[in-house]
Amino acid sequence: MAVKILSVDDENDLELLLTQYFRRKIRKGEYEFYFAHNGIEALRMLLEQPDINIILSDINMPEMDGLTLLTKINELRNPALKCIMVSAYGDMGNIRTAMNNGAFDFATKPIDLDDLSVTIEKAIEQIEFVKKSQMEHSQLEMIKTDLAVAAEIQQAILPKKLPVFKNLEAKFDLAQVMIPAKDIGGDFYDFFEIDDERLGMVMADVSGKGIPAAIFMAVSRTMIHISGLQRDYTAADCLRVSNQMLCKESADNMFVTVFYAIYNVKTGEINYCNAGHNPPYILRKDGKLEKLPNSDSGMLGVFDFLDFSDEYVKLEEGDMLMMYTDGVDEACNVNNEVFGDERLEKVLRESAGLSCQVSIDKMLENVRAFTAGVPQSDDITMMALKRG
Repeated sequence: MAVKILSVDDENDLELLLTQYFRRKIRKGEYEFYFAHNGIEALRMLLEQPDINIILSDINMPEMDGLTLLTKINELRNPALKCIMVSAYGDMGNIRTAMNNGAFDFATKPIDLDDLSVTIEKAIEQIEFVKKSQMEHSQLEMIKTDLAVAAEIQQAILPKKLPVFKNLEAKFDLAQVMIPAKDIGGDFYDFFEIDDERLGMVMADVSGKGIPAAIFMAVSRTMIHISGLQRDYTAADCLRVSNQMLCKESADNMFVTVFYAIYNVKTGEINYCNAGHNPPYILRKDGKLEKLPNSDSGMLGVFDFLDFSDEYVKLEEGDMLMMYTDGVDEACNVNNEVFGDERLEKVLRESAGLSCQVSIDKMLENVRAFTAGVPQSDDITMMALKRG
């Protein structure tokens, strides 16, 4: 597209001079000139041609001089509009005022057209840089908007309302939280009713961060959820089938660590399988803390031939199961120290007798106090289940 140049000067011979000197660029469609004889005409021209790029303005003109015009142009707040001021050689005071008020450059009369050509080329370079920056800024704003929408969608697909076991007086407490380190995260939790007395629970952490992790998170959550609804599946069956499906969908060597548990709300029995995830804790009613065994199964999405093993544990009345991702125990403080298992276990012991939500809030409060002054580097996700 042609660079549009507005010449503002009360001397009529300048129009002929400019069109003659720049005739080749005008003929090639590189430059397009417009002419006004004072500041008022120039402003009117700017309204008619808002995409004018360069203004070449005399300082001394009738009705509205160049300095006043420059002030009006500054009010437009258009960094891609560059002003080159023109005045007599001896008028350096006004030229300096113009430069201090935001003029891009200046030329003195009689105008050296070769020098003016170089000045215009410099102005064009600056204009192109500004426009590129504006375009990149607009793209970033669009991305930020998309990320905000994606974050809302991601939170929306995670369950909030507890299942209702209609034909059973099931007494249990369940609470959860997911706080992404970025706009969107790779951690996720899930819970769903399998049948009249069993509840499926998922705590998972996808490799990586940002949009790729969020997409893989959504795929992983869906596949585990669908597999978990198969009533004849054990926890290991669910992860075995989910792994086979994810291996077909995984890209860029992405994987997900998963703790999946099937809780019998009637008996308190838990059938679980840990696929490379942080081992959860059981806080007994008497305050005793038990860490479930470390996983010897691989994560999902890497090898489709992996086998997974079922484990079993039981919650008595008042016992609580705490599941979490490594954004909790690996949270770092200003001294690059991790929160660690010792602090995590201390907070859990102090949570004896508390509700699931209060226990999670207490853990989150301690992690944030520990990492004060350090930006969150990983997603923080927790889910607690307590048998009533």
